[in-house]
Amino acid sequence: MVERSLQSVILKHLTLKKIIIIYGARQVGKTTLVQILLKNINEPFLLLNGDEPDVREILNGATSTRLQALVGKNKVVVFDEAQRIPDIGLVLKLLYDSMPNLKIIVTGSSSLDLANQLQEPLTGRKLVFKLFPFSFKEMVNHTSLLEEKRLLEHRLIYGYYPEIVNKSDSEQILLSALTESYLYKDILSMGLVKKPHILEKLLRALALQIGQEVSYSELGALIGADKQTVEKYIDLLEKSFVIFRLQTFSRNLRNEIKKNRKIYFYDNGIRNALIKNFNPLPLRSDVGALWENFFISERMKYLNNELKMVNTYFWRTHSQQEIDYLEESGGQLIAYKIKWNPRKRVRFPEKFVKTYHPQKTHVIHPENYFEFLL
Repeated sequence: MVERSLQSVILKHLTLKKIIIIYGARQVGKTTLVQILLKNINEPFLLLNGDEPDVREILNGATSTRLQALVGKNKVVVFDEAQRIPDIGLVLKLLYDSMPNLKIIVTGSSSLDLANQLQEPLTGRKLVFKLFPFSFKEMVNHTSLLEEKRLLEHRLIYGYYPEIVNKSDSEQILLSALTESYLYKDILSMGLVKKPHILEKLLRALALQIGQEVSYSELGALIGADKQTVEKYIDLLEKSFVIFRLQTFSRNLRNEIKKNRKIYFYDNGIRNALIKNFNPLPLRSDVGALWENFFISERMKYLNNELKMVNTYFWRTHSQQEIDYLEESGGQLIAYKIKWNPRKRVRFPEKFVKTYHPQKTHVIHPENYFEFLL
């Protein structure tokens, strides 16, 4: 069992008498994490799965009296896949207000509708955590740094989804099954996508453009959709924790690119499954893009799991000067260049350095990346 970084964090925060919300894509291990939390809490619990029709029915229009009867003598209540439960925000508010000593844990595989439902009713009543596929640090703690470094090329191709890591002889078929609608099941079930084939085309197009600036208009022309549809679908995919966006960093320079964005996948294996390419690295032309996606997504997991408050960007000018990845915290900038070849000479743009005075600059390559993920 791979111990998740959020396990000790959530157990610590359970004592604050807040509703614990755990977001994360399907199959990243939310239910397993909850089971471990329940063992550690070691109190009577009630588990309600929002995917079950009878659970949704009994909670529909529930009053505080009915909820108290449902909970009974249990000290912990878990709402799994809560995005499927109608008016879940009101249900949680009634429970929280009427049973102040009850521990409440909520999981959701999408923040699409759930975040909106929880926002107003649970103001001041909740703590939100995000669970992603296994991280580099979690796997190092499970095995060893040496083992994880040895597996780097494998991770670049197959990623870190728990089932993929645990069943290392069936990666391709399992990843293919994951990407054939299950990963974005909530988007489809909520009726938010009118043309699923457009969503699939968009995902493949994004998978082929990782590390590049993305134009919604160009993507629309490529997949046969208008700009608004592309923007809406990208927003849905981000709220389902399939992809994330990096916005441009710009403050002072005239020729900085100010409005574009780059899009990355939270998992390399998902990205490769979408383009149906599991070839080993020597046979690939996209190694640089894979490496960039891997490091930035792992850095995102690290910052999330360590509860570090950081703004993230990329920087580029119209003359193609570029910083792959930027972090801003406490008014300080740290700039990263991400290169697969450790012997390639890298210079940070003089204009950027003189204008923004970054606190630190780092060149990330396979011989030092682990220093930034542990």
